[in-house]
Amino acid sequence: MSTYVYGIVAGAHPALPDGLAGVGEPPLPVRVLTEGELAAIVSDAPEGLRPKRRELLAHQAVLAEAGAGGCVLPMRFGSVAPDDSSVTGVLAERADHYKERLDVLEGRVEYNVKASHVEEAVLHQVMAESPELRGLAEANRQSGGGSYEERLQLGEMVAAAVKAKEAEDAADVRQHLEPLAAHVSVGPESTGWLVNVSFLVDRDSAAGFLEAAEELRKSRPHLEVRVNGPLPPYSFVEPGPAEPEPAGATGE
Repeated sequence: MSTYVYGIVAGAHPALPDGLAGVGEPPLPVRVLTEGELAAIVSDAPEGLRPKRRELLAHQAVLAEAGAGGCVLPMRFGSVAPDDSSVTGVLAERADHYKERLDVLEGRVEYNVKASHVEEAVLHQVMAESPELRGLAEANRQSGGGSYEERLQLGEMVAAAVKAKEAEDAADVRQHLEPLAAHVSVGPESTGWLVNVSFLVDRDSAAGFLEAAEELRKSRPHLEVRVNGPLPPYSFVEPGPAEPEPAGATGE
């Protein structure tokens, strides 16, 4: 039977609640594998595991219970090892790394911040900030819309101005929030977002971080700013090549 891994904790981590269950249908009992000064929170891995909403919530619920008692290094959904001994072997092999990560992440949570442009607002802003663009737009208007080449030129210049504004605003968001975080992790680029950054924040400073994000949202009406958290610090575990690989599952 393969082993599903939820997270890694210190060996002295408080005991989990009796009867705690995780993924699977019916939910499988959660147990703890100890190796030296570390422990892994696991269960048997169900057959045919898929990232259904019920399973994702079960994974998160186990991490929430574990996190209530102290620091936990969360594994992403679908992390499966061949068996229990493979898990304890990884704990032994990577002991120094995991203990360092537990020390760094103690008392901290992750907030993911994404930002995108409000299209109409940013177009208005780049036009307002560029006399050249305004002049070209007015010349085209007065000549009945301008020639194809003139319209093309204006469109290319506006697109370039918006692209430059994206880079400027991405830097602005990071500069506004980074001083309030212990560490920063840049997420993968994705269509529609000019910022996708995770911030590791002390729990005691979380209110100040959220206030700064709200101030950013209010003071930059051309930006849509989304904050997700507090989250387990997925972006700061820094997994190594010897860790259990996520199961090759596809969503419904």
